[in-house]
Amino acid sequence: MEGSQRAWELENAVKLVDPHRDALYSYDEAEQKAISNERPWKDDPNHFKNVRISAVALLKMVMHARSGGSLEIMGLMQGKIAGDTFVVTDAFRLPVEGTETRVNASAEADEYSAQYLQSCRDNGRLENAVGWYHSHPGYGCWLSGIDVSTQKLQQSFQDPFLAVVIDPDRTISAGKVEIGAFRTYPENYKPATNGGDDEYQTIPLNKIADFGAHASRYYSLEVSHYKSSLDSYLLELLWNKYWVSTLSQSPLFTNREYSSKQMLDLSQKIENAEKGLQVHARGGPSTNVNDSQLDKIVRDSNKIAGEEITGLLAGDIKAKLFNGVRAPAVETQVR
Repeated sequence: MEGSQRAWELENAVKLVDPHRDALYSYDEAEQKAISNERPWKDDPNHFKNVRISAVALLKMVMHARSGGSLEIMGLMQGKIAGDTFVVTDAFRLPVEGTETRVNASAEADEYSAQYLQSCRDNGRLENAVGWYHSHPGYGCWLSGIDVSTQKLQQSFQDPFLAVVIDPDRTISAGKVEIGAFRTYPENYKPATNGGDDEYQTIPLNKIADFGAHASRYYSLEVSHYKSSLDSYLLELLWNKYWVSTLSQSPLFTNREYSSKQMLDLSQKIENAEKGLQVHARGGPSTNVNDSQLDKIVRDSNKIAGEEITGLLAGDIKAKLFNGVRAPAVETQVR
């Protein structure tokens, strides 16, 4: 179990901070107030560029996202600001009811978060809420139109504030946490375009319109993870629960609905591309099918194949490990 935890930390690039100082956990209230008064993000919409998330907060968010199944979940993150970086030290879930496409905080959730944060302050934990997180089960880490509106509202009233999205289905399939962090641009702001692409991700066909319509209204931040000596005990307790849940499940079985949707979506994309190419070959009107789209289809298919192979290997390893443990006991009973 300890080896699996180390593997998880390596896969998600969790870095150990100075074990003697645990500097990222120290909170200077006066310093944070000074930063809040200066508000450098008002002059530069791209001021924030990085997010550092503690291993404990990351694991808590992933477990929460997985518990929601196909429904979206929502929670808040606590932490502080350090230059152009959000430092997330902890996270807690909110009592909200989500659907398969959206999640909205209610008055009850607002009251709960206020009481939770006050309870933390009463116990000496002064970190403020620095962002919210929610899940996108099976359709990637980006902001929908509703998410953009929610984040824009949060930045208007309690900036600096961050939006984090986790895809629990792709996390199970890939074995690495699928996560994204975002901030919205001010109204009427036009970001500079550049030729570089963000890290590639598969967008389901029925979500492409929503993804494309709002992609220019926000930008992504670089996400990294850390842990310290203060995390060790909490991380061990959380990992025991996470590992048992992971060990008892097969990625292929747990994610069978997600895998089926992925392959159906890919077949629809291939069919649309094929029809477009046939129309163009017959001298019909020009279509939007180009090498870039065909390349994305190939990348989507390779990604699905890789996830399925990973799931098969994981199942095979578990079967050999645990079937091998049980076999001698069975033989002894027979004799």
